Amino acid sequence: MTSLTPDIQKMKSSTTFNATFVHPAKFYNSGFSDVPHIKYFYIFLCFVYIITVLGNGLLFSVIYLVKTLHTPKYMIVFNLALTDLCGSTALIPKLLDTFLFDNRYIVYEACLTYMFFVVFFGSMQSWTLVIMAYDRFIAICFPLRYHSIVTKPAIAVMLLFMLVSISCLIACMVGLIDHLSFCDSVVVQSFFCDYGPVCRLACNDNSLNYIMAVFLFTVMLCFPPALIALTYICIAIALSRIASGKERVKAFKTCTSHLLIMAIFFLPNLSTNIAALTSYIHPNARIINYTLIHTVPPLLDPLIYSLKTEEVLNSIKKICKKNEISSIKLSKK
Repeated sequence: MTSLTPDIQKMKSSTTFNATFVHPAKFYNSGFSDVPHIKYFYIFLCFVYIITVLGNGLLFSVIYLVKTLHTPKYMIVFNLALTDLCGSTALIPKLLDTFLFDNRYIVYEACLTYMFFVVFFGSMQSWTLVIMAYDRFIAICFPLRYHSIVTKPAIAVMLLFMLVSISCLIACMVGLIDHLSFCDSVVVQSFFCDYGPVCRLACNDNSLNYIMAVFLFTVMLCFPPALIALTYICIAIALSRIASGKERVKAFKTCTSHLLIMAIFFLPNLSTNIAALTSYIHPNARIINYTLIHTVPPLLDPLIYSLKTEEVLNSIKKICKKNEISSIKLSKK
C-alpha cells in the first residue's frame, strides 16, 4: 500500500465538507492481496456473466412467447430472472473494469450508487424466493382456492410492495454513510464498495450504521429463510395427509426447483456471513466467497428452471419445433 500514499494524500486534499462531515473525493477498492494469476478468476467471472445474460435472456423469452406461462407463478419467475440479470449487471462489469483493467479508484457518489444497486438486487432475490414459497404453499395447502388467492393482480401488488420497501430501506442504509467522516484511509478492503468495509473507514461514530447493517442482515438474509422454512413445514404436513404416494411425489416435484434455488442462495450467504461475524476469515477467502455468492445463483437459477421444470422445458421444445418447421417451410419456398 505504500505506493498509494501520494495518491491518497492528493485525494485527502480534495475532500468535500458537508456541514461537519468530511467525504473523500474517491475510494480505492483493494481487492485481493498477493494472489498469483488472479486475472484468470476475473476472466472466469466474465464467462459467468455472459452465460448469466444468455440463460436469463432465454428464460425471459420463453415466458414472454409462450402464453401458457403467463400465470402468477411465472410472473414471480420472470421477476427472479430480471433481478438476477440486473444484479449481475450491477456487479460484474464494474468489478471487471476495476480489477481486470486496474481502475480501482471510484468517485464517492459512484461508490454509494454502486453499493445501493448491489445490495438492492441481492435483497430482491431474497424476498422473491419468499413470494415463490408463498405460491407453492397456497398451491399445495389450499389447492381448491389457489386460482382465487394467487392472482396476477395479487402477485403484482406483492412484487411492487417488495420493490418499494426494499428500495426505501437500502436508500436509508446507504444514506447514513453521508453522516460519516473519512479522515484517514480511503482504501476499501473489499472487491466493491461494500457497506461494512466502507463504514469501518469512518473516523467518527458509526454505531448507527452498524445497527442498520445488523437490522438489514436480519430482514434480508435471516427472516426470509425462516419464513420459507415455515411454509415448507406446512407443505410437509399437508403432503403427509395425502393418501397416495404418487400424489405426494407429484406435489413435491413442483417444489424442487424452488428448493434448489433457495439452497444455492441462502446456504452460502448465511454460512459466510455467520462465519465472518463469529470468527476470522482471511480477506482473500472472504472476497472469493462473497463474489461467488453474488454471481453463481444468477448463473444457475435459469438453468434450474429450464431443466427441472417440465412446463419450461416443454415450452422450449415447442419453440424449437416451431422454429424448425418455419425454417423448413422457408427453405421449400
